Amino acid sequence: MTNRVVQGRMVTAERLAELIEGEPPMEADAIEDADRQCPECDGDVLTVAYMPSVTELITGYKCQECDWADTDR
Repeated sequence: MTNRVVQGRMVTAERLAELIEGEPPMEADAIEDADRQCPECDGDVLTVAYMPSVTELITGYKCQECDWADTDR
């Protein structure tokens, strides 16, 4: 998995999912660039697919520059 810089810190896919969800996921896929800009600061947005539980697969979005995050829930 590729690590990426988010808010000045290097994060793994699992850590990025934890920043979005608020708790560690069961599993997370690789981090990818999202085709969108942050609605709060116009920074670059990353995306990661993760499983917070056995029955859910969530796509999360997180700005690399600020605290903004969102999911496809």
